[in-house]
Amino acid sequence: EVQLVESGGGLVQAGGSLRLSCAAAGFTFNDYARGWFRQAPGRGRGGLAGITTSDESTYYADSVKGRFTISSDNAKNTVYLQMNSLEPEDTAVYYCAAAEGLYSDGPPKAADFGSWGQGTQVTVSS
Repeated sequence: EVQLVESGGGLVQAGGSLRLSCAAAGFTFNDYARGWFRQAPGRGRGGLAGITTSDESTYYADSVKGRFTISSDNAKNTVYLQMNSLEPEDTAVYYCAAAEGLYSDGPPKAADFGSWGQGTQVTVSS
């Protein structure tokens, strides 16, 4: 059974940092493209950061570039999202996802990813 489990969310003050983790079970995570997304109330699910399978290149949405970093620990079958300089506008449910082959460059698109975690809430207070 393919499973993705996020952790690391919580409440943080503006300017603070959090590191989200996404542990994969039932498959080898780095055989797939890996992505982080978020969804705020009343908004669609937007792509934040992704890692391709072809050469492990990373791509970011403009809104998080320079503040967020995606990384992958293949030995732990886990992907991380380090989030720095958090702003109240970053408040959302954060999801990790895996894609088999469709994602190649640019900020990830939700439609290209087929396996999803359950999400973890991140709340940034002003």
